[in-house]
Amino acid sequence: MKNRAAKTAAVIAPASALAQAAPKKKTSPAQFFREVRAEARKITWTTRKETWITSVMVGIMVVLAATFFSLVDGALTSPWPSSSSSRTRDRRNER
Repeated sequence: MKNRAAKTAAVIAPASALAQAAPKKKTSPAQFFREVRAEARKITWTTRKETWITSVMVGIMVVLAATFFSLVDGALTSPWPSSSSSRTRDRRNER
């Protein structure tokens, strides 16, 4: 067990020492934007067709979710009159 802990410490120690020993280089704004452009070129952008299909699918899911929650809401609230219903107000006025 001690041997395993020593091996783990030996592996971790050089990595942390290396991270502390390496000075951070300041990057100029021009270099920063060059690197950003280089990374942006690596991105695989979706096609117009893929974007359209995904948008339609999102719209369909929104309509389905709205319908589902509307039905659940209607099922849960219809047996009980709400506090703002006319019957409740009439009962209060009779007293």
